[in-house]
Parts: sequence; C-alpha cells; structure tokens
Amino acid sequence: MARYLIDANLPRYASVWTGGDCEFVVDIDAALKDIDIWKYAMANSLTIVSKDADFASFVLLSETGPSVIQLRVGNMKFRALDVFLARTWSEICELSVRHRLTQVFPDRIEGIS
Repeated sequence: MARYLIDANLPRYASVWTGGDCEFVVDIDAALKDIDIWKYAMANSLTIVSKDADFASFVLLSETGPSVIQLRVGNMKFRALDVFLARTWSEICELSVRHRLTQVFPDRIEGIS
C-alpha cells in the first residue's frame, strides 16, 4: 500500500488524507526545504503530494527518487478541493503507482514516467 507525504502548502484535513497512510510535512518540520522533503520521502518510501512545481522538476531531472503527485488545480477553496480529491483520489493513487510523476488538473489526470 502506498504512503504519502503531504506538503505544507496543502490542507492537512482533506478527507482523503485521514486513513493513516499519510504523513504531513508540518508534523515533521514546516520549515523543511524542498530538497530535504525529497530526501525524507525517498528514505521513507513516501509519495510526495504537493502543488509545488519544484518536485515535478526533481522527478524530471533525476533517475531515482520518490514519486510525486502534483496538484495543478489552481487556488480552490478548501471545500471544493476536498470534494475534488474525494472524487478523484483513487484514480490519482492508481496512476501514481505506475508513474513517477502524476499531474492532477481540474479536467484530467496525467501520469508521466
């Protein structure tokens, strides 16, 4: 079963992140730099979930490292984001198992190996 590291730029109380398979950057150290989040995720076999484009760049520029789910959904209000994730999370997770980078848009989900 995949485990996820939720970046500090995302709300920790989304309904899809309550099952115990998620860790939160804010619980580790909210001041962690992106490279340290990357290293932590790699050391702990976690998939990074973030809005931050830097993690997508890390995936594209490296041959190894954790998988990344990049949420490219704009500035949704929490309720709209929670509903969106509830509807799409299982598909997002399925793609993230097969691809190192999963990009999530309001109208589609793309996996990039």
